[in-house]
Amino acid sequence: MPSLQANTHATAPATGTVLQGPWSTSASPRTPERRKHVSAESALLRAGLTAAQLVTLEALEIFRWRLAFVRRPMFQAPIPVLFDKDDTRYVVILEDGTLDEQPTLKLRG
Repeated sequence: MPSLQANTHATAPATGTVLQGPWSTSASPRTPERRKHVSAESALLRAGLTAAQLVTLEALEIFRWRLAFVRRPMFQAPIPVLFDKDDTRYVVILEDGTLDEQPTLKLRG
């Protein structure tokens, strides 16, 4: 039966080697940045929206709907109002994230 002995051999610490390749060391993107940054105004409008409202808002923004304004009635959930890309229709996102496509809001002309 083999006996178990502690490893008494010292091992050398592992060292890494940096390879110099044919690539450029300066990080310059080949294509322009496509991700959109959230503006400060948009961040202020989004503040206070429920998680469900934010999910619905992000889904509608894919189809070029835009968050125009948020009504904030006292002691109630905020009411985000979105317009389509042509500014011909508007919808409201309810507190649970569902869409109200025929809201009863009175908009100023």
